[in-house]
Amino acid sequence: MTTRLSSTFTRCAAEDRAALVTFVTGGDPTPEATPAILDALVAGGADVIELGMPFTDPMADGPAIQRANLRSLGAGTTTIKLLEIAADFRKRHPDFPLVLMGYANPMVRRGPLWFAAEAAKAGIDGVICVDVPPEADDALGPALRSAGIDLIRLATPTTDAARLPTVLEGASGFLYYVSVAGITGLQQAAQASIESAVARLKAATTLPVAVGFGVRTPEQASAIARVADGVVVGSAIVDLVGQHGAGAPGPVKDYISTLSAAIRGARQEKAA
Repeated sequence: MTTRLSSTFTRCAAEDRAALVTFVTGGDPTPEATPAILDALVAGGADVIELGMPFTDPMADGPAIQRANLRSLGAGTTTIKLLEIAADFRKRHPDFPLVLMGYANPMVRRGPLWFAAEAAKAGIDGVICVDVPPEADDALGPALRSAGIDLIRLATPTTDAARLPTVLEGASGFLYYVSVAGITGLQQAAQASIESAVARLKAATTLPVAVGFGVRTPEQASAIARVADGVVVGSAIVDLVGQHGAGAPGPVKDYISTLSAAIRGARQEKAA
């Protein structure tokens, strides 16, 4: 089945480049400010947006996203408001892939069927749930799949050959390779380890492989883009929102433009 996510990765592959996958925390600094920040990501050249669902205990995330979660919750962001932001985004950008990323509690509090139905109604393309392992797929997976929403799974440096098939079973959209065994934003894996991991994952699945955690500079993005199908950038964008607040759209657009240009030129540089 062709989806907005599959179409985007296919288009990027046809252009011989990786997709730029971007993350921001929904409702940061306020629910009212988020739409302009999302539009800035699109205008800057992002290909996919992950919209973070604020949560009080984001255990996989570093200080930047932790602070963003608290700012968002302090501004009154709820799951309902986040879905309203997503629905409004879908009206403005009917073909742009939008993924919800977060933790199980906000997703299953009203029940997985409610969450999946409301997410589909809002035009969500995929969901990344950080703290539901594939072994507990029945907590969320069947509801999402029945609603036509991709369940995007995470692989890590500790995902060995024995467990990888379990991670891939029922996964769709793309595979998110978390390149460091740690929290977001504080460190980046060595390029050689990323290259070997991507090669191993691509040998096991036809899903696009996107690499994230610790990517901040155009140079880092370019290096990953030479081998991966997607490059995920989050904490650096969240830092800009934290610095500029409601004035973040301009700086965010400018920053995304530098990453997009680096990614678009990465494979040409390699060929040369």
